[in-house]
Amino acid sequence: MPFRHFENYFDATKEEKTAFIELIDKAKDFLDKKFHPDGYNIGINIGKSAGQTVMHLHIHLIPRYKGDMENPEGGVRGVIPEKQKY
Repeated sequence: MPFRHFENYFDATKEEKTAFIELIDKAKDFLDKKFHPDGYNIGINIGKSAGQTVMHLHIHLIPRYKGDMENPEGGVRGVIPEKQKY
């Protein structure tokens, strides 16, 4: 992971983006072995209008389980109610 500070994903270099993907994969492997989730959401908030409150890049890897919400259809689009169901 880079030691330099940058605000969002689009400010990262290609090499840094590759490293992020590798770390997401390693984190998924760990979570699979320890917690056995049924699925995942991966999210990055970029800009205040998109919900970013901490102004440095961070990536959310969210393990999901069957029944953890009534209707997960639409996944991360759930932040826009009219886009949640399709």
